[in-house]
Amino acid sequence: MACVNAPKLLMGSLCLMLSLERLAAQAATSPDRLSPSGANSLAQLTTPSQSPPLYPPTAPPPRRDPLPDRRQLQEERNIGVDYRTSALQPDSRGGLWVGSWQGLARINPKTGHIYSRVSLPNTIIGALAQDRVGRIWVGTYEGLVRVDPRTGQITAQNFALPSNRVLALLIDKRGYLWVGTDSGLVLISPDQGLIMTTLRNLPGVSANALSIDRQGNLWVGTLEGLVQVNTASALIMRQVTNLPGSSVQALTSRTIAIPQPRPPVAQPAPRPQSPPPGNARKPAAVQKPAKPPPPPPPILKTTLWAGTPTGLVEVDAETGQILQTVASLQGRNVTALRFDRTDRLWTGTSNGLLRVNPRNGQIDGEIKAKLPSSRIVSLFPDAGGKLWVGTSEGLAWVSMQTFRIGVHNTFRRQ
Repeated sequence: MACVNAPKLLMGSLCLMLSLERLAAQAATSPDRLSPSGANSLAQLTTPSQSPPLYPPTAPPPRRDPLPDRRQLQEERNIGVDYRTSALQPDSRGGLWVGSWQGLARINPKTGHIYSRVSLPNTIIGALAQDRVGRIWVGTYEGLVRVDPRTGQITAQNFALPSNRVLALLIDKRGYLWVGTDSGLVLISPDQGLIMTTLRNLPGVSANALSIDRQGNLWVGTLEGLVQVNTASALIMRQVTNLPGSSVQALTSRTIAIPQPRPPVAQPAPRPQSPPPGNARKPAAVQKPAKPPPPPPPILKTTLWAGTPTGLVEVDAETGQILQTVASLQGRNVTALRFDRTDRLWTGTSNGLLRVNPRNGQIDGEIKAKLPSSRIVSLFPDAGGKLWVGTSEGLAWVSMQTFRIGVHNTFRRQ
């Protein structure tokens, strides 16, 4: 029966019924058609030799945010509030800049008065440095920030660093800024705001600490020892990899003057004998003793002091040879180093503050009690007559005359 032969009123219904009957008949007779049953459908889609696909009972893990380079920073923040004072930097106007994992502040080192607290895009600070015109460079875990104390201007520096996690900053003798990150080293012109060079293939990868020797060469403390870099060419000059403890966590230098012996004094000529009688003549004038010559200039010698997880090492900056491993600090985790004006080496460890005599390596004194924490993170001596001590729980000071200890409330857990 054709649809065209049906009356107009019944044409639509009859055509629909015929179409449904035709489809049902084809589904029952044709093996190529999928049945409405889920089991039959699976059997027709797979061959007898194949097993049905298996899926895990749980859903796939969600997408991780943020991206990997920021993930570690977020995880550190989620651990808990951290009050470590990680960097101390005096300025040319007599103030002391305090960098912590809670932000940046400037204080009066004599009285402890807080001049200001600086709001930064990122509060986790790893390093501080002052350039030749008095600007403060702040290394955070999200890059560099420049603070101009004269104008109060804060500028986030959009440099393409090897990593945004800044661990160390240093101004060299030319006024250029060296930036140490956990993935390499960068040289920046502070005045032009330009990257001069990038050292990505740094042996030991992470630039944990920086120091300059007497010749103006840069020394870098890395995960595998020390690396000497020519500041003019940014080329690697030397590696020192045989340090006990391997990883260098703290680094400072000491230049001493070695006096030279005086040359021998010329002896006066022997006095002439008197002439025989009858042939007298005026005796020759007696020659006065020669004045001793001035002493020769002393020889200047620079040594590096490197703190490692297992002790303290002195290294010759000219040859790279290890001069001594300080026996009194063997097994101590050295985390911070600074020389004071009296040539004593203040040494911060994970379990207390020590004062070391660099001539013999003996410990002159130890401070552990009354500090916010025994884990020392940063040091700066002779600021306002005090040794300022950054710990994992905040800032403290030690009088350089009386060794009295005080706690400062710049950033401290309440």
